[in-house]
Amino acid sequence: MAIHSEIVSENSYNDSYGGKKIKTINPTIQSGSTVLFENYEDLKLAQEGRYPGVTYGTGGLSTQKDFEDAICKLENGHASFTFSSGMSAIVNSLMTFTKSGDEVLLCDNVYSPTSIFCHNVLEKYGVMITHIPSSVGSDIDKYITNKTTVIFMESPGSNTFEMQDIPAIVSAAKKNNIVTIIDNTWATPLYMRPLDLGVDVCIHSATKYICGYSDILLGCVTVNVKHYTQYNAFYHSLEKYANPQDCYFALRGLRSLKVRLREHEKSALDIASWLQDHHLVDFVVHPGLDSHPQHDLWKRDYTGSGGLFGFVFKSSYTEEEIALFVNNLKKFGIGYSWGGFKSLITVGKYKREGKIKYDGRHLVRLNVGLEGVQDLIEDLKSGFSYLT
Repeated sequence: MAIHSEIVSENSYNDSYGGKKIKTINPTIQSGSTVLFENYEDLKLAQEGRYPGVTYGTGGLSTQKDFEDAICKLENGHASFTFSSGMSAIVNSLMTFTKSGDEVLLCDNVYSPTSIFCHNVLEKYGVMITHIPSSVGSDIDKYITNKTTVIFMESPGSNTFEMQDIPAIVSAAKKNNIVTIIDNTWATPLYMRPLDLGVDVCIHSATKYICGYSDILLGCVTVNVKHYTQYNAFYHSLEKYANPQDCYFALRGLRSLKVRLREHEKSALDIASWLQDHHLVDFVVHPGLDSHPQHDLWKRDYTGSGGLFGFVFKSSYTEEEIALFVNNLKKFGIGYSWGGFKSLITVGKYKREGKIKYDGRHLVRLNVGLEGVQDLIEDLKSGFSYLT
């Protein structure tokens, strides 16, 4: 009984053994609900809302804080926040800055669950959703009304790859005191820093390139100093936090991001260039190629590109023919998401509120992973052999 009593009454645990501190390269993964205070005075500060540290597990423990600090530095932001998924980061960002009677200008090429949430949830609570062209820029003024509180961008869109003129949109938004939010998952903080361009809120699905292995769901948001207080209050009022183990893997992923992203970029450009010359392909949609309609915006605002892009066939194939092509690929897995080491493929006929170049046509989307380029090209050749 005495031994059991000693175990259950232990006040805290120290990272030491044999009188020596245990020091590792990577951070310790903290997991817990209760956070112990050093003294009554700290408890009193917490009760008064003046305690500068973490008061409970839902405030995010040390591993989460380490990840947020790293992201914030990469983004040149004021503060970063972590969520259980990229979609959770999007939802909470939109909810932070909207109320009944407001209007959100939503770029037409956003991640489809973003649009679904806006229409199924925000509209339900009296927020008006207005779709604007995917390639909007200086013409943003004609869409802004006295009810507009948020402009939500995704540049490039992760399915159809149109780009927005971010500085032009930011300039108009600031004149009208409108919050600008961007989903920057495609570029990562290494290839584009939206806050440096004046954007207020930057979102990443850390599930993708940041984690890099298709085994973690995580999202993160970085805000500027102007919007920190409002965002922080909303975040903590809902007791948002992320799994410590997932934050650990995301932090580990950040350390290899530069090396991995360089390989994704090179391989994707090699394959995109090969596809441009293929007799079955009508056009390739990759912002890093000269042929992309907004290539000049990419050159101006971005320092690199990732491994995600699309292409369209010259012929209109039946669903059965598309199935033959896709089902006979060996290197490309069939599945959603991207940014991981495994190459993936999806095919869809994307619809938008406005007109798009490939309306009604199959757009093939490739996530180029870390396999050998020639192996992936040979795989595509094999799939193409089933098409006439």
